[in-house]
Amino acid sequence: MRDVPIDGDMIRLGQFLKLADLIDTGGEGKILIASGDVTVNGEVDTRRGRQLHPGDVVSVQGRSARVVP
Repeated sequence: MRDVPIDGDMIRLGQFLKLADLIDTGGEGKILIASGDVTVNGEVDTRRGRQLHPGDVVSVQGRSARVVP
């Protein structure tokens, strides 16, 4: 798992996937999220705009990243 720092105390799921290099494009993220292939803290989340906070762990396609301040 990789720690990925963010500016501020919140980032949206779609933005974080790209920032953490878990996806190549925003379109890819949209498809993966909608199809249920993305988990946040171990649970599937299909909301691209979900707010993530420090400590949240995002996983997709066998790779994970944690939000850190």
